[in-house]
Amino acid sequence: MAKIKIFDTTLRDGEQSPGVNLNLAEKLVIAEQLEKLNVDIIEAGFPAASKGDFQSVQQIARTIKNSSVTGLARAVTSDIDTAWEALKDGAEPRIHVFLATSPIHRQYKLKLSKEQVVERAVSAVAYAAKRFPVIQWSAEDACRTELPFLAEIIEEVIQAGAQIINIPDTVGYITPNEYGEVFQYLKNNVPSIDKVSLSTHCHDDLGMATANSLAAIENGATQVECTINGIGERAGNASMEEIVVALHIRNDHYQERTRINLKEISRSSSLVSELTGMVVPGNKAIVGRNAYAHESGIHQDGVLKEKTTYEIISPELVGYVNNNNMVLGKHSGSHAFKTKLQELELQVKEEDVKNLFIAFKDLADHKKEISDEDIIAIVLENKLAKEEKYYELVEVKVQHKNDNEADAVVKLSGPKNELIIQHGTGSGSVEALYNTLEMSISGQVTLNDYRIQSLGAGRDALAQVFVRVQYDQKESTGRGLDQDVLIASAKAYINAINRAILAKEQFLEKV
Repeated sequence: MAKIKIFDTTLRDGEQSPGVNLNLAEKLVIAEQLEKLNVDIIEAGFPAASKGDFQSVQQIARTIKNSSVTGLARAVTSDIDTAWEALKDGAEPRIHVFLATSPIHRQYKLKLSKEQVVERAVSAVAYAAKRFPVIQWSAEDACRTELPFLAEIIEEVIQAGAQIINIPDTVGYITPNEYGEVFQYLKNNVPSIDKVSLSTHCHDDLGMATANSLAAIENGATQVECTINGIGERAGNASMEEIVVALHIRNDHYQERTRINLKEISRSSSLVSELTGMVVPGNKAIVGRNAYAHESGIHQDGVLKEKTTYEIISPELVGYVNNNNMVLGKHSGSHAFKTKLQELELQVKEEDVKNLFIAFKDLADHKKEISDEDIIAIVLENKLAKEEKYYELVEVKVQHKNDNEADAVVKLSGPKNELIIQHGTGSGSVEALYNTLEMSISGQVTLNDYRIQSLGAGRDALAQVFVRVQYDQKESTGRGLDQDVLIASAKAYINAINRAILAKEQFLEKV
């Protein structure tokens, strides 16, 4: 079977999802999970976009060793120079250069003729080839580009040094049959096409991203660009989990394989959902909570007799079922805790184990049984706790009155380590809490989004809160985790404020 390379763009195209704003620590955690997932290429970001993006790409490139790390660049020398500085320390530096080719982009966005577009693309690829050992070139909006012109520019960039040619369906416009025909046309009309690998990058505006990606594979693509949970701009990108599981389950048809560790899919999906605040729909293929549930009596009867009557994918395949019966609780010792960390294959530094065990014991004092999700959350929170904090939560108290109004008292440690104590009211606990927090913070805050979900099951499950706020003319996101919903809500709010302040400082440094 042929091998299909998985090019994951969760940290670049995925992060462009509206309302998603990952910091360096969060991006690094996701990148490490993608490496564990056995992704071939990780697109870590757009280095020239901002100082934060540059630092993230650079740190990921220096950290990840078993996946190739790449960064996006426009077809301009400054972008390519910046990408090289960010990626040069990676195990296999590669660059992803793009330029729009469709008539609508040439006329309205680039304001360039066909000849000028070809000249700019060739010049950029040739310039990149002076430094990068691997160069990928993308024809933005390729699927609305005249095929003769698409073939012409692809031949030129191949001659200039591109080794991978990406054919994006940038706006999710094309159908599977049409997309397959594009690949066939290029194979028949680009003289040097056999010297390069063909890649596919599909958006889901018409709900056909996965189908289009698979059609591209059937017609010669050997690399698929996709994201965890299908996140991305507008309706999102092709979903990695859907593509790799489809290739696995229907290998009789596609005769293709990937090197993805399928058992890491569920954990990867949960991690990306938690850090982006984008909840996975219950009916989402492969990773939705209902993907392996059966309510119909006929279905239940069939599954009880033989699972394959209604389940073509087992939950075990993608890592959903844990058969280990060792349950951790407040009486568990450090040895049992370390053993659980190893079983869950969590990468933890030896010097962090002590603090993690203390956090585990603290949670166990309030929670009868600690689930695997709880352990994973403790480790994740420890990894993300190292980010700079300007405001820090000290104490929260909320009381209800008879007229449904609530009183809140908040104690914070401020930017200069001063103690801030504030009292406020509101119609309900969360409103009272957030009104009080806003009075405690220097500057105007507008809450644009507030979401809460449980981590795990049971009445003592951890609460995870995600917020999006407007602070000092900048939108920022934050997340908080705690067994108490109000404390989790406060943590999320403060996290968003801290991130907004840090982003502003980084911007001022760049200026």
